[in-house]
Amino acid sequence: MVARNAVALLWTLAGLAVVAGGAEIWRYVLLVQSRNSALSPTVVGASDALVLAFSLLTFVLAVFAAAVVLWWFFVARSAAADEAGQEPARSTWFVLLGLLVPGPNLVLAGPILGELEHAALGRSEHTRPRPSWLVLGWWAAWVANGALLVLTVLWRMRDGVQADADGVVLSALTDLCAAGLAVLTALVVQRVTSLLAPIDGRFMRLLRVVKVSGAPEVERRPRSAMAPR
Repeated sequence: MVARNAVALLWTLAGLAVVAGGAEIWRYVLLVQSRNSALSPTVVGASDALVLAFSLLTFVLAVFAAAVVLWWFFVARSAAADEAGQEPARSTWFVLLGLLVPGPNLVLAGPILGELEHAALGRSEHTRPRPSWLVLGWWAAWVANGALLVLTVLWRMRDGVQADADGVVLSALTDLCAAGLAVLTALVVQRVTSLLAPIDGRFMRLLRVVKVSGAPEVERRPRSAMAPR
């Protein structure tokens, strides 16, 4: 259930981030057009409202999705450890710091996720984890998204029309990279969940006994004469 909710939130987040990135691209187009001609206040207002609305929605949903994915991560981590009959490779506090502290999380998030995949595959704790291409791709998107976010914030501090235009482009790239990261995260959640629980409960059918053939007769206890009828 946690995995299903996390995947649904991540796909929704990806859609919102794409719209937010498209709104930033529209704003950049308007900035280019404004160099040669005056723009309609209605169009400019609509563009600003679209950027503000979807940027805020994307941020709020990103925080909520991150919390749900973190919850799923610890549930999956515990399930993988129980299945393998061994303790997790790292402590809970180390994992929290490695995933949440800006800067170190860009370096540690990939190996931590690779260890979870390693445990979900049922491999020995004594062998070195070899992350799949999906996990490596997720790690690359994670680092790229963090780098773009920092670069965008720093670039927004500059003054000038060209700096504003470049900041809009960086914001669009950050939103689109965040959308890609959300998609990859959803795929990773689905992969690890399928390794831990290969049978999806949504596709299981309830079976009903219709007829039993060849079974011996069931012996019944004799009815007491004093039993009420």
